Amino acid sequence: MPAPILNQRDLEFFLYEFFNVEQLTERERYRDHDKETFDAAITIARQVAEKYFLPIQKKVDANEPTFDGKKVHILPEIKQALDAVKEAGLAAPTTDFDIGGMQLPLVVNAAVSGYISAAASTTVGYLTLTHANCNLIEAYGTPEQKTKWVQPMRQGRFTGTMSMTEPGAGSGLADLITSAEKDENGEYRIKGNKIWTSGGDHDLSENIVHLVLARVKGAPKGIKGISLFIVPKYLVNDAGEVTTKNEVELAGLFHKMGGRGHTSTALSFGEQDGAIGYLVGEENQGLRYMFHMMNEARILVGSGAALTALTGFQYSLYYAKERPQGRLLSNKNPLSSPVNIIEHPDVKRMLLIQKSYAEGAFALCAFGSQLADDERTALTDDAKKKASTLLDFLTPVIKSWPSDWCPKANDLAIQVLGGHGYINEHPVELYYRDNRLNPIHEGTRGIQSLDLIVRKLPMKDFAGYKLFLAQVETTLNNAYHIDEIDVYAEKLAQAVDMLKEVTITVMRLSKDMNLDLVFSNSVAYLDMFGHITISWLWLKQAIVAKKALEQGAHCDDVPFYKGKIQAMKFFINTELPKCNNWGDLVMKVDSSAFDMKPEWF
Repeated sequence: MPAPILNQRDLEFFLYEFFNVEQLTERERYRDHDKETFDAAITIARQVAEKYFLPIQKKVDANEPTFDGKKVHILPEIKQALDAVKEAGLAAPTTDFDIGGMQLPLVVNAAVSGYISAAASTTVGYLTLTHANCNLIEAYGTPEQKTKWVQPMRQGRFTGTMSMTEPGAGSGLADLITSAEKDENGEYRIKGNKIWTSGGDHDLSENIVHLVLARVKGAPKGIKGISLFIVPKYLVNDAGEVTTKNEVELAGLFHKMGGRGHTSTALSFGEQDGAIGYLVGEENQGLRYMFHMMNEARILVGSGAALTALTGFQYSLYYAKERPQGRLLSNKNPLSSPVNIIEHPDVKRMLLIQKSYAEGAFALCAFGSQLADDERTALTDDAKKKASTLLDFLTPVIKSWPSDWCPKANDLAIQVLGGHGYINEHPVELYYRDNRLNPIHEGTRGIQSLDLIVRKLPMKDFAGYKLFLAQVETTLNNAYHIDEIDVYAEKLAQAVDMLKEVTITVMRLSKDMNLDLVFSNSVAYLDMFGHITISWLWLKQAIVAKKALEQGAHCDDVPFYKGKIQAMKFFINTELPKCNNWGDLVMKVDSSAFDMKPEWF
């Protein structure tokens, strides 16, 4: 029997015990659902993943897209798999019933889409980026734009992208030079070049709808002069039919170390008269609009990283249970049978690190999904506002912690397999290569750290930060009275006190010192904040597990719950202490890196 893609019991724990998603059926949007419909959606997703994506993993990796100068060529099985997702209603499970969606809660979709993402890696990006593209146009577009572009994307006829990065700008969007000029018809002519546009060209759909950042002629310099445009590959008439080719050309493909099923493209817009583009919202507000899609994409990146780590963990766990090798140090009998490697202390250590990183990261991303859901469907306006504020605050952590720490879990999955880990007969080396893209996708660690400490932390008088601390304090108060859990609550409380001290100090220093110096250790602050967040989520999981054991959990579930508690102990004992060093670097404004001169390298 092959290793499972994900641990079904773990998903059930998160949905029905940790997040208690059945309560969501009391909300108007989800009243047609119950546990049975949630489970059915998860089952369908698992079946599609196992039937269509898992068998082609290696083939997709070995046969990346090619460009012959005229057309992109993609493995045919990719379209078959994506079509199966659409036919199963899984392309956008959270969308409304009346446009073909399942209208699932976002946190339930974390498990449903989780199966597809875990098996498909970035190949599913053709669908997820399309969904995010639709969400942006629905939020800021005109009724005509929604009909003309969103409707065919929801139907699966068109796909969508986000096209931001330029060869000379990279992450510095303020320096983009792609231009837009209004013509006599009220349309805009777009000219410029974009790189790293995921899904930017392919033959999987009738049309590709690019969301492009450009600067209107005469607009201010910097980010205040950026506008957002719908720029389709093909123009569409009033009847919704694809007509002539727009001036959007594929300049080339990038070949990445992983995620090879999803085209990564260089696009040229408007080499002659200019590509026709349609303004979204108002001029010079483009970056604000694009953040709607960028933030969704950041959560998708974090979730993808967590799921890839979970899949690698499941495979290495399966291997460790089946692979006999060596004897325990205490066994002096050379004639005794070798033990399965899961008995060796260092293998257990590596598996426990994987479990603590991967399941902790998934809890974080699913919590983000819950907040996004509450932002839309919570029962009171106050609850919606708080969810929105907390989600906005935590988005840099949701993106960065899984994408930075989960590849480390995949690295350990390779190590568990030993020599078998880095050969392609086993998939763990593929999972590592796929996951190593995520620390770069949608903003690097450094960018996310500055977003957290410079922008999100002081925003609205520290509103998101205060809401986060309030949630942690509630969990701590619950944990102080639980045997076996209380001592770990104390350790987390000490780390939270340090976080408060560090935060107060760095905000004070930012008023008196060179900002570049004060925030030169922003990554250390991000790591500290992330580890405290994951420790909090592990403590919450342990509380649920401990209560289940005290209430007489079924004998089959006892090992599962004990594993949760042990993983919490491990993370808080071995990982949380790292925060002391990170906090010290930030508070003392360590200048080791800041003082380094380019000529000294």
